[in-house]
Amino acid sequence: MNRPRGKAKKGQLGLAAVWAIAVGGMVGGGIFSTLGVVIANAGHWAALSFVLGGLVAYATGHSLAALTVEKDEAGGIYSFLRDLEFARLAKWSAWILLAGYVLTCAVYAYTFGAYLGHALGGPSWLPPAMAASAILAMTAINLRGAGQAAGVEIAIVAVKLVILTGLAAFGLWQFDAAKLSIPDQPGMIGVVIGAASVFMAYEGFELVAYDYDEMADRKKVMGRIMPLAIGSAAAIYVLVALAVPMLTGTQAVIENGEVALSQAGQAALGTAGLIAVTIAAALSTASAINATLFSSARLAREVADDGALPAALGRRNDAGSPQWAVLSLAALALALAVLGGLDGLVSGASVVFLLVFGTLNALAVKEGVGRRWITLPGAVLAFAALLVLLAHFAGLI
Repeated sequence: MNRPRGKAKKGQLGLAAVWAIAVGGMVGGGIFSTLGVVIANAGHWAALSFVLGGLVAYATGHSLAALTVEKDEAGGIYSFLRDLEFARLAKWSAWILLAGYVLTCAVYAYTFGAYLGHALGGPSWLPPAMAASAILAMTAINLRGAGQAAGVEIAIVAVKLVILTGLAAFGLWQFDAAKLSIPDQPGMIGVVIGAASVFMAYEGFELVAYDYDEMADRKKVMGRIMPLAIGSAAAIYVLVALAVPMLTGTQAVIENGEVALSQAGQAALGTAGLIAVTIAAALSTASAINATLFSSARLAREVADDGALPAALGRRNDAGSPQWAVLSLAALALALAVLGGLDGLVSGASVVFLLVFGTLNALAVKEGVGRRWITLPGAVLAFAALLVLLAHFAGLI
C-alpha cells in the first residue's frame, strides 16, 4: 500500500534525504579518486567519458527505479532475481555485488588515507594507516547499529558540493582548452575506456533501493530520484574534470591522481584551499564507507538468511547489526585498501558494477518495466563498456 503523500514523517526519508544518500554514495569517493584514471585514458575527452558513464548510470537508475516500484519492496538485483525464481543467478549476483562493495570501500578508504596523508605530510606509512583507521572507525559505528542519519548526510553532501563547485569555478575562470591535451592523445576509444574504467564513480545510486521502505511516498520519490541524483553527480564530475587541469596541469593530474583535487585546491587558494578539499574528501569518503558497509552488510545478511552464504553472516548483535557480515566485509576492504593500488581497485570495481548494472538493465527489459528505449540501450552500453574494459586489460586495445 502506498504511503500518503506530503511531507516526510519523522523517521521517514523525504526526497532531499534520498537525494543526499544517492549523491553521497556516488560522489563519496568517485571524483576524488578517479580523475587521474579517466584523464590518463581519455585525455582531453575526459569530461565526455563522465557524460557517457552518466548515461549508462541513468539508464540503470531508471531500470532500478522501475523494478523497485513494480515489486513495491526494498531490495536490489538479488531480490529481483530471487523473487523471479532465478535462484542460482541471484546467488551469483549477490556474491559479485558484495565483491564490488568491498572494492569500493577499499577505494574510499585508500582515498581517505591519501588525502589526509598528503595534507599532514609525514612518513610513507601514514596514508595506509589513515585508510585503515577510517574503515575501523566506520566498522565500529556500524556494529553499534547506527544507520544513516539523513540530516547529517544532507549536510555532508551540501558541504562537499559547495567546495567542489567552488573549485570548479576557480578552474573554469582560467579555462584554456589547450591545457587539457596530453602527449600521445588517445583516440575516441579512450573515451569509452575512460568511462568504463571509472564507472565505479557512479556506483552508489543503487543504495537508495535498500532504503525504499523508509521513504515517504516511496513510489513517487523512487520515480523522481534517479535523474536528479545521477544528473547532479554527472554535472559535478564534468565541471571538475574540465577545471582541475586548468589549476595544476593535466600531466600533474595523471601523475598525482590520488590527490589531484588537493593540489588543485592548493593552487587555487593556497593552504586554505588544500584544507577545504581535504575536509571535503575526508567527509565524503568516510560517509561513503559507512553507507556502503551499512547496505552491503544487510545484503549479506539477507543472502545468508536465504542459505546462499554462511549462516554466521546473518547473525545480529544486541544492537541489531549483522556483526559478522560487517566484520568480514570490513576486513577484506581494509586489506585491499592497504595493499592494493588505486588504479587496480577502481578498474576492478568498475568491472563488477558494469556486469551487475548491465544485468539489471537486461532484467528490466525482460520484465517489460520502465521505458524500453532507455532500458535496452542501457543494457547494451553497459555490456559493451564491460567488453571494452576487459579487452583493454588484456592489451587488445
